[in-house]
Amino acid sequence: MKPGRLFTRKLGLGLFAAILVGGFGWVVARSGPLSPIQVTTLRVEAGSLSPAIFGIGTVEARRSYLIGPTAAGRVKAVHVDVGEMVKGGQLLAEIDPVDLDERLRSAEAAYARAASAVSAAEAQCKDARARRQLAELNAQRYRDLGGKHFVSASAVEGKQQELDAAQALVEVSEASLQGARQEQLRLKADQDGIREQRGNLRLLASRDGLVISRDAEPGSTVIAGQAILRLVEPDSLWVKARLDQGRSRGLAVGQAAEIVLRSNVSTPLPGKVARIEPVSDSVTEERIALIAFEHIPKGLSLGEMTEVTVKTGAAQSGLIVPNAAIKQMPRGSGVWTLKEGKLSLTPVKLGNTSLDGSVQILDGLAAGDEVLVHSDRELSEGARIQVVNQLVGKPK
Repeated sequence: MKPGRLFTRKLGLGLFAAILVGGFGWVVARSGPLSPIQVTTLRVEAGSLSPAIFGIGTVEARRSYLIGPTAAGRVKAVHVDVGEMVKGGQLLAEIDPVDLDERLRSAEAAYARAASAVSAAEAQCKDARARRQLAELNAQRYRDLGGKHFVSASAVEGKQQELDAAQALVEVSEASLQGARQEQLRLKADQDGIREQRGNLRLLASRDGLVISRDAEPGSTVIAGQAILRLVEPDSLWVKARLDQGRSRGLAVGQAAEIVLRSNVSTPLPGKVARIEPVSDSVTEERIALIAFEHIPKGLSLGEMTEVTVKTGAAQSGLIVPNAAIKQMPRGSGVWTLKEGKLSLTPVKLGNTSLDGSVQILDGLAAGDEVLVHSDRELSEGARIQVVNQLVGKPK
């Protein structure tokens, strides 16, 4: 091969290699790990923010009642069913009394006998007092006669002994009367206790309410404290809501809330925070708040899912940035700022947040500062960046 053609061929291969290396370098610089990080930015502006917190809840009853016996027994009858409204004092169910009626009649007979015994003891006591009175008169008369020596001393002593015996008989009769009265009180207490047990077998409604559960049927055997019926007060329904702990700052009793029922998502219902539970859920990191309806809607069912929005404060003005711009630092929160083409992680003090993802900045930024919102890779100090209008997904 001629030297000229060999030189041309080598030159062409060299140019091709240079173009290939340059193209590879350009690709690496534009799309590889050495390429600038694409970011989106915005200017910090003042705005208005309405702090609120969102959560999911269920409809529950503030006041509910379990109706059941105080002693074990067999259900005799259940007079109401699920869904019925009942009045306070209404008979709901009955427990089979077994032998309580016979025991009550026995107690009544024993009480009547005790009353007769008391009457007899009172009569004996009255007779003993009369005998003592007579013995006292005779003893006094004989003492007077003995003082005038009309009767012997032994006769006087005999009458005094009769007086002492009459006094002892009075004491015995009074003790018997007291014992009879105590026995009467004991039998009366037994009688009242059996009557109370008999009354407890009639299960009555403690308040006006709605029957939501019927847990036993006639013929079933139940134990003491076991519920046969469950009642709730329809006017005590509220929502048990679970709210994110991280957004619950400012949550307080009395704040306005909006409740959306799953059965009627088109009509939000007004409410307010009635109570905040002192114990949070450490597993789900949620606070539990009870939200009361301003007006309880008709047909509301227990256990229905709801969406709750609580307004934790009035609308506030200040510097606003998107929540996506906030980065967590070892010592708090911060944002990436862009000044003269250089990145800087600036610490900021955060205020309230809104449901649209806006965050109030209390300190650390000024109006007009340019902050980074999104980036296609992790940022670091001194990293090369390229500001774009929006990030485009890259194939993996």
